[in-house]
Amino acid sequence: MAKTVLITGASSGIGLAATVAAAEAGWTTIATMRDTSKADALHKAAAEAGVADRVHIKRLDVVDPELVTACIDEAITEFGQLDALVNNAGAGQVGTIEQGTVEDVRATMEVNFFGVVNTTRAAMRHLRASEGRLITVTSVGGVVGQPFNEAYCAAKFAVEGFMESLAPVAATVGVSVTVVEPGAVASAFVANVGLDLPAMLAAAGPYAPALQAYIDRTTKSFGNAQTPAQAAAPIIEALTAEQPAFRVQTSDWARQFAGTKLADLDGSAVLALTNTWVR
Repeated sequence: MAKTVLITGASSGIGLAATVAAAEAGWTTIATMRDTSKADALHKAAAEAGVADRVHIKRLDVVDPELVTACIDEAITEFGQLDALVNNAGAGQVGTIEQGTVEDVRATMEVNFFGVVNTTRAAMRHLRASEGRLITVTSVGGVVGQPFNEAYCAAKFAVEGFMESLAPVAATVGVSVTVVEPGAVASAFVANVGLDLPAMLAAAGPYAPALQAYIDRTTKSFGNAQTPAQAAAPIIEALTAEQPAFRVQTSDWARQFAGTKLADLDGSAVLALTNTWVR
């Protein structure tokens, strides 16, 4: 019987690419998204890849614990077991705390951290039963704090700490845990942040020069971004490897960037690097 994986945030970007790739690898793939009316791109990609029969689209809002539980229970009823969960759903947030609100931070944490907590909690007993895989897409922003990404990086740092703490405990019951850390990815995720850059710059006051420098640098980095398919490839490797690593970066640049932090005991190397992003 084919193994079953549930992937969150599958309407676009890495989630869509991972869904198609998992189905191509022979997995029964449950592709979830908050708004199933946005599934056309996935339907088209799955059909073009010849795997539409292995892709099953379901509505799931990760911030709603009851909906999360209902979706996973429905998947178990329909497919018998859950062999892997890929936590991919997320949302960006750009700004600095003096000019934002605590509510902005809470909303970012709700999607990017508590959404992962909700899905992981609901899936764990099923993953334990199948001795399955728990894979979470974080970000290099979960390793290196980045200017004007305070809330987003805080959420991704939290996810990394959560998963790093869970990994040895999960291993005692047969569940492997992996975090996948992309760098810049050319996907709808960037557009979904919904920034009005001229308005942000006009309202930035004393932070305007730093924000302009950050925007200029970030625009250039996304000009050399990975494709969603390239970023999704390590997810499929983690699904199928005999012993997947705990932490995986999706590109040489991401490995170098994350490595700067992981070897930086006093923080000076990271700050020397990120200070150049705002000057």
